[in-house]
Parts: sequence; C-alpha cells; structure tokens
Amino acid sequence: MSSAAQKPASLTPDSPFVDLVAPSPNIGERRGGGRIDFLVLHYTGLESARRSLEVLCDPRCEVSCHYLIDEDGTVTQMVREADRAWHAGLSAWHGIRDVNSHSVGIEIQNPGHTNGYPDFPDVQMRALEDLAGDIISRHAIRPEHVLAHSDIAPQRKIDPGEKFDWARLHRSGIGHWVAPRPTGQPAALSQFRSGQASLAVASCQERLAAYGYDVALDGILDERTRKVIAAFQRHFRPALVDGLPDTSTIDTLDELLAALGG
Repeated sequence: MSSAAQKPASLTPDSPFVDLVAPSPNIGERRGGGRIDFLVLHYTGLESARRSLEVLCDPRCEVSCHYLIDEDGTVTQMVREADRAWHAGLSAWHGIRDVNSHSVGIEIQNPGHTNGYPDFPDVQMRALEDLAGDIISRHAIRPEHVLAHSDIAPQRKIDPGEKFDWARLHRSGIGHWVAPRPTGQPAALSQFRSGQASLAVASCQERLAAYGYDVALDGILDERTRKVIAAFQRHFRPALVDGLPDTSTIDTLDELLAALGG
C-alpha cells in the first residue's frame, strides 16, 4: 500500500461487463513487473454499496479495489487493471507477499459476518461469473489462483466466507474445486498437545504450504495454524469451519493437490 493517494487516472472500463465507473485515488504502480497472476475475491463488510464506494474512494481510508459488485449485480470499476489497487493488504500466496502488484481485486457487496451475513444473491453471483470469467480469460489466470481474501490473509480476514458459492463459480469455469470429503468426527484435540510438535500437524502444514498458504512448518497446532486451516475450510470444506486437521479436511486438500499434480 502506498502512503499517499494519487490523482485517479482517466478510467476507461477494462471489461465489457462494467456498468459504472467511479475512479479511486487509492492506487499505485504495479511493482516488479506486476504481471497479473491472481484474482482475489472479497466481501465489503459494509452496509451498502453506496457506503462501500465512499470508503473505497476516500484517501483517508487507504483502501481500494478494481471492481465492486452490488447486490443487484451492478458492476462498478474503480481502478484500472493496469494499476495496483490496495485491496489485499498484508498477505501472501506461494511466497509472493506483494499480492496487490500481482492481482485484480473484486469487492462483492455484503455486510459481512458482523452484520448478519446474508446470502449472496443470484443476480450478484451471475454478474461475478461474467466479470471474473472475462478477467481470467484476458490475463490467463490459472484456476488455483482465484482466491479468497481469507486465503491470502488468514490471520486477519474471513471473507468472502463460508456462504460464498465457490462450487458454482467452478461450474462456470472459474476457480479450482473438488467436491469436499464428508465431515465426520473432528480431530481429537488430545492428539495435539499445546506447544508440542506433531507429525500429523506437520504433514497438514506441508500440504497447505504446497497449495499456497502462508503457514508455519513446525508441526504445532497453534492459533496461527488453526486460522490457516479454517481459511482452507471456508473455501473448500465450508460445512464445518473449526480449524482442526480432520480426515475430511486432509482428504479434500489431498484431492486438490492431486488435481494439480501435487
């Protein structure tokens, strides 16, 4: 994130699915070549799209995104795809820590977990399918690089959350997905003594890191590791989000890795 907002560049829509433009001053140049490799999906966590636009255009808030999708399906572009929006914050994926320079960020209007967390409307999801499909096609973004904010920042974020329909996106050709393995009994916490390394936890951490998550490889099921496991569950096994490395979680992760040849 830059320390000062810039004058917004003239904004011509990058996608034919854009309805409105509302240039944000909270932009910068993509760093290190800035090839767009990721599409990151967020929810706004604010009460309305109008309020979200105010925040995303306010230099004092130091946050922005490339696109905002309202509950009625209206798509507003706020930052050119050529520019670096400030949506990812402190984040990482496969060792890349300046995710903003390598991604397009879409904010999906939803008041979030602290404000009732309603379902994502069908019309909103259809607009997302159109926009995301266009973005990944133009930038050749790989399916496994369509990510949740919680995937890249599991210690801080939980959006777009367990209600978000990743399976639907995958059916539309967007993102990486396998049918989650059925949940059973959660892993017994007695297996993982506080502060002591476990081979089972170490194996889970290694798998998560292989997929892309920023996770310690110490074999300890501490709060940080549990948040990473919970982030994985929100995206890929949303029926039970408890941060425990149970059989369902591990098997689902293994199937995802196998689908990538991992």
